[in-house]
Amino acid sequence: MKRRCQWATNQFEAYQEYHDTEWGVPVHDDKVHFEFLILEGAQAGLSWATILKRREGYRKAFANFEVEKVAQFTSLQIDSILLDPGVIRNKLKINGAVTNAKLFLEVQKEFGSFDTYIWQFVNNTPIVNHWKQSSEVPATTKESDALSKDLKKRGFKFCGSTIMYAHMQASGLVNDHTIDCFRYPN
Repeated sequence: MKRRCQWATNQFEAYQEYHDTEWGVPVHDDKVHFEFLILEGAQAGLSWATILKRREGYRKAFANFEVEKVAQFTSLQIDSILLDPGVIRNKLKINGAVTNAKLFLEVQKEFGSFDTYIWQFVNNTPIVNHWKQSSEVPATTKESDALSKDLKKRGFKFCGSTIMYAHMQASGLVNDHTIDCFRYPN
């Protein structure tokens, strides 16, 4: 039996699959960064399990995370999403996702890619931590504070330091697998 981080044990299959194949793996694809930006923002105040169970609903509602399409969403499209049981129907979060799509495009224009932008906050190298147990993992770091502060300055929504640390973990800028986890880099 595989040993996993404590937070991923006793969870449903898709949750373990996410832990085993995605969480902590370095992402260099802007579409994936955009997906996690939407999903992590939607998670604010909720559990990751709640969002993961609706991931397919988010793919459908948010044009398969095509940032150019989401940036062009009209108020009618937003109203339609607000009626969709496949997503968290929170007007602020949905409007925030559309705002963030527009700003994401601006970051891409300025830096060539969102990937180039975000990886600078970890000097282009994943931070590998050495936690013995999940309870040691912080909610924020100086890197997530800096990323959050810069995103807020650019006008992004739902980008607090805790949300951005979760994004950094999800997209492999930080590897927080515990040392007893089979995904811990040896």
